[in-house]
Amino acid sequence: MKRTLNAESVKNIGKEIKVCGWVDSRRDHGGIVFLDLRDRTGLLQIVSSAKLSESIRNEYVLEVLGTVQERPEKMKNPNLETGSVELKASVIKILSQAHSLPFDLADLDLSLPTLLDNRPLVLRNEKIRAILKIEEGIVSAFRKSMESLDFTGFESPVIVPHNAEGGAEVFKIDYYGRNAYMAQSPQLYKQIMVTAFERVFTVNRVFRAEPSVTTRHLSEYVSLDAELGFIDSWEEIMDVCEKMFLDIFNELKKNCSKELKLLGAVLPEVRKIPRIKMREAQEIIFERTKRDNRKEPDLEPEDEKEICLWAKEKYGSEMVFITHYPVKKRPFYAQPDDKDPGYTLSFDLLFKGLEIVTGGQRINEYEKLLKNIKKWGNKPEQFSFYLQAFKYGMPPEGGFAVGLERVVKQVLGLSNVREASPFPRDMERIDERLSLGKKKAVRKKTSKKKK
Repeated sequence: MKRTLNAESVKNIGKEIKVCGWVDSRRDHGGIVFLDLRDRTGLLQIVSSAKLSESIRNEYVLEVLGTVQERPEKMKNPNLETGSVELKASVIKILSQAHSLPFDLADLDLSLPTLLDNRPLVLRNEKIRAILKIEEGIVSAFRKSMESLDFTGFESPVIVPHNAEGGAEVFKIDYYGRNAYMAQSPQLYKQIMVTAFERVFTVNRVFRAEPSVTTRHLSEYVSLDAELGFIDSWEEIMDVCEKMFLDIFNELKKNCSKELKLLGAVLPEVRKIPRIKMREAQEIIFERTKRDNRKEPDLEPEDEKEICLWAKEKYGSEMVFITHYPVKKRPFYAQPDDKDPGYTLSFDLLFKGLEIVTGGQRINEYEKLLKNIKKWGNKPEQFSFYLQAFKYGMPPEGGFAVGLERVVKQVLGLSNVREASPFPRDMERIDERLSLGKKKAVRKKTSKKKK
């Protein structure tokens, strides 16, 4: 007999079907045993004799043959998709046994390290699966939004020949006896692809060797990147970013309402996201808190939270674009603002107190870019491959990068970005906890990564 998914059982009242899944819970009532069987579509209540399910316990993998019947009116569960029916088992086949669980899988009242140490098991928890379903929904919506705007997707390499963007926050690897690096971002490649397709996007894993153990940092994360050519104004980039988030949240409402409800999450209403210069934001923060960071080249984490509170109060927006970061704070390819010397046509998008996007216009003139590469202390010969795109004609262009796990964290109000990754990596963990010993790095508590 062909397998029937749990969610399809409601269409098969009175019929014999076969279902498969994991035992989510077991309840004994005299000579009757109730098993909640879990598959990819949800739970289904199995009614069994004590003899038929004698040795079965939580997380056993079963194949069950039985007849679908309506539940008694008082026993119906309106909160369950299959809550109006149950399966009266006639045959139960154990496909795989499970050891006794180390903790209650339904109620994960555990520390984050313990949750991560037991990741293969706790991924089965309903709420954790909901988090990852929403993460998948964001990626899917991002792709759909980009395609609707005539962007072409591509896969960017994660092994690169040089530490192209500068800094020491890279992972060096042995590549057939030569030095290579894990990519910090797909930035250079998406710019190259603009000359082929004008508008491009990519979903990539990127790597930052930051010695930081904070609630906002990962050593490996997913970056949602977009780049577009022939822009008339750098503000077009923010327009696309704004439209993208509107599309993402609308798609989540449509496709992940069950998961959002389970996690108690309320999506923001994206209208027109306010845009202010970083210096203006610092003045506002000083006026509101008397905390004086006006000479700093970037916003501190507490500043990001404060300016988001301001945006919520003044504009009713949980998002705010912060623009015009100093030239010295941005990469060599960032376009300076000719009308505002010393500052760039760049932006960060903050969401509920956390930077989730970095973007801006790029330098598209070959000679100017070459000059900046030298000025930033890099070797032009290491950029010869990249520079071909500019040497032979690059239109005015720009783009942005979205930190996926950070978006999930803020949408759901998670306490730590590691909760938003199925298998998080940081300086203390590669699945298993690492023993850093004498090489243990100094932790940075407030450092920020730029995408």
